[in-house]
Amino acid sequence: MEGTLRLCIDYQALYKVTIRNKYPIPLIVDLFDQLGGARYFTKLDLRSWYYQVRIALGDEPKTTCVTRYGSYEFLVMQFSPTNAPATFYTLMHKVFHPFLDKFVVVYIDDIVVYCNSLKEHLEHLQKVFQVLR
Repeated sequence: MEGTLRLCIDYQALYKVTIRNKYPIPLIVDLFDQLGGARYFTKLDLRSWYYQVRIALGDEPKTTCVTRYGSYEFLVMQFSPTNAPATFYTLMHKVFHPFLDKFVVVYIDDIVVYCNSLKEHLEHLQKVFQVLR
């Protein structure tokens, strides 16, 4: 998406009436403690993650963008809405719950897979890719 135009919408009016998602996003420093003495690491960056999350049915009109070419409603999450990071973090925690604190650390759209053995690390990567599929 680099070098392409990106639509930016001013959602300030929506933010004023939005109930904040209070899902706690940890400090990145605290997540480093989980990596301990692991020898192997793989970092995955879920680029444009917000486009992977469907907006709740019925909430599409809240995303309306009016242009000279017409009105448009988004069907997927945009990066800017106030709850986007917390919503995605909640989703990632649900999806990767069986692996958290064992061999996966999630921070919003970054996933770190860690392990002490190369063989296990490759097995863990397979599991993570299965979930992401």
